[in-house]
Amino acid sequence: PSQKEIDAKRKELQADYDAKKYQRDRATSYPEIKEQLDLLYHDMTAGKGDKTGEWYKAVNKVKTDNPKPE
Repeated sequence: PSQKEIDAKRKELQADYDAKKYQRDRATSYPEIKEQLDLLYHDMTAGKGDKTGEWYKAVNKVKTDNPKPE
């Protein structure tokens, strides 16, 4: 491949990487799976398997704080 093709591909890959920053930020912000499962258990026990539950609130906060770009 030519240098021009390499540069174009590098630019394409960098743009893709940059566009997925929100995913990397979310991944480090979510509570650990064991904590999420515990939240889900307590929500289900309390009859809060909807948007009033603590699991939903925790996950929604991460998504709100790290929105997916349009």
